Amino acid sequence: MAKQIKVSLIGNPNTGKTSVFNLLTGLNQQVGNYPGITVEKKEGVCKLSRGVKAHIMDLPGTYSLNASSLDENVVIELLLNKKDKDYPDVAVVVSDVENLKRNLLLFTQIKDLDIPTILVINMADRMRRKGISLDIPLLEKELNTKIALISARKGEGIDELKKLIESYTSLSKTPCFDALSFAPDYFGRLQKAFPDQSLYKLWLIITQDVNFRKVDKQEIVVSPDFKVKSESELKRLQQKETIKRYQFINNVLKKGLTVDEKAATGIRAKMDRILTHKFWGYFIFLAILLLIFQAIYDWSSYPMDIIDEAFAWLSEITKASLPSGPFVDLITEGIIPGLGGIVIFIPQIAFLFLFISILEESGYMSRVVFLMDRVMRRFGLSGKSVVPLVSGTACAIPAVMATRNIEDWKERLITILVVPFTTCSARLPVYLIIISLVIPDEKIGWIFGYQSLTLMLLYFLGFGTAVGSAWLLNRILKIKSKSYFVIEMPGYKVPLFKNVAINVIEKTKAFVFGAGKIILAISIILWVLASFGPNENFSNAEEIVTELHPNLSQEELDNKIVSYKLEYSFIGYAGKAIEPVVAPLGYDWKIGIGIISSFAAREVFVGTLATIYSVGSDEEETIKNRMAAEVNQVTGGPLFNLASGISLLLFYAFAMQCMSTLAIVKRETNSWKWPMVQLVFMSIFAYSVALIVYQILK
Repeated sequence: MAKQIKVSLIGNPNTGKTSVFNLLTGLNQQVGNYPGITVEKKEGVCKLSRGVKAHIMDLPGTYSLNASSLDENVVIELLLNKKDKDYPDVAVVVSDVENLKRNLLLFTQIKDLDIPTILVINMADRMRRKGISLDIPLLEKELNTKIALISARKGEGIDELKKLIESYTSLSKTPCFDALSFAPDYFGRLQKAFPDQSLYKLWLIITQDVNFRKVDKQEIVVSPDFKVKSESELKRLQQKETIKRYQFINNVLKKGLTVDEKAATGIRAKMDRILTHKFWGYFIFLAILLLIFQAIYDWSSYPMDIIDEAFAWLSEITKASLPSGPFVDLITEGIIPGLGGIVIFIPQIAFLFLFISILEESGYMSRVVFLMDRVMRRFGLSGKSVVPLVSGTACAIPAVMATRNIEDWKERLITILVVPFTTCSARLPVYLIIISLVIPDEKIGWIFGYQSLTLMLLYFLGFGTAVGSAWLLNRILKIKSKSYFVIEMPGYKVPLFKNVAINVIEKTKAFVFGAGKIILAISIILWVLASFGPNENFSNAEEIVTELHPNLSQEELDNKIVSYKLEYSFIGYAGKAIEPVVAPLGYDWKIGIGIISSFAAREVFVGTLATIYSVGSDEEETIKNRMAAEVNQVTGGPLFNLASGISLLLFYAFAMQCMSTLAIVKRETNSWKWPMVQLVFMSIFAYSVALIVYQILK
């Protein structure tokens, strides 16, 4: 059995930690959540030598062990708990050669936890350009550790790092810093009270309770002769510790690091002045967004069409090859279309994550977050909520997943809850066909058409509702949150293809295997409900329809039979049952069925109506003609008029008609509570708005 070394990969954000993780593990990765919380957990396996493997855990980025977020708390909880199954044999701290002083604060803290620790200095390829030189042997001596100088971009130094990991037992555990040196009285008494405990670990437990109150721990039994300090006194001691650590780090770097300012080159400051400009910064950001979403729609349409046709062909050839029967119908009309409904999303999600990864890798995304913070702050959000809200215009699923970069739990939760209000591409089929039915195809001043303006207003309405809901939730939710906003501006760099590729593959895989299972299950349930009926009206549909319409052609008769069977199927009866509920909105039982079926995915609505209205062709014009000819049985007028059309548009603008989004929200919040709150609130809100608008306009 191969020996396995447990490795924790730790570092500040933007040090290239993920690049190091990808180089060590490749695609041998697993992504999930820590038990009971929403923080992402990344693990991988790295082969070191024959018979020796490393189990590497990529811990969330943290600036220090003074926890202020859920991500940082995860790091501390693991490093303080030796009984944890993931407690590391060795800690690998990744630093950036340009920000070594700041990165070494975290290194000295981890080194003092009695854990064998390796220091990785990344981005060595930039040393010459920045005029930086390092005395590695001297730094190793001063820091009492082993150092791996690497370039993740060029893949250099990784073999040396693997050797250091394998020989971790030879690493010194001597602390960098003596706690007694900056508060001898306090720590002397603490040591007497707990003689068998690690002094620095005790200090972290005490200060962690001050910094991050959400943590639930067993209380330490304090001896009577130990005086507990107040929160303000502990804060002052913590600040004193940080100052002392930086004094130590400064002394080390004076000897081991030199920077030739004349040799340093770069255009970062010039680019920042343009990209974060008060006016041009927003203009550039909007231009980039336009390009990205145009590319997503244009590029994804081709593979999506191919996937759609491939699954239609697969369904057809399966039906032709196998003997007819309920089981074959389930495969060809339920399972294969269900799988197609999952796979068809992949190009859109993959392209979106491709562009987001490129923006993140290049360093531009941090500028966007900084730029938008001043706008979003007044609504209870920060700049970090911009990326998910913008992503939601393509698809709410990756948008919800994109909230992982928000450290504050309250802000992240609010963003997750409001993202589905933004108009996603799945709403477009519904919008386009309803707008074409109820909005005149006329123009204002020969430039803008009423239909295009209506579509644009629906987009603005979605984003405005999302932001307004965030403002409301910020005041309703009684969750503690930090009000400050700090973000680091990393240097600009050319994105690494391997990092981008792995990120796209992992995020897409998470969608397919996470939400995909639920989409498939719902598709099968809907097929069953539409394919079976409770009485003879369904089972004898062919005879009944033939008797009622003896003079119809075979094609017309087949369409009538399909429509009749659907009406008397289980889902048909469900539509009839909810007709009293949807009638005040101007809908009939057929639209009710469309609404029920579109809970699987919004775009199912048009396809469902095409079946209900006995349309054999998928051509949009045919569907429109049939829908336009539908008569409201109560009023005797057209079913789809301005009042019912606007009501339906607003219902779909606000309703949570997407089971896959609910599945992702459940996955990201680790609870059914929030997706259920989301479903109930959005449904009630959508119904109320649609009802009010219909009653006013009818």
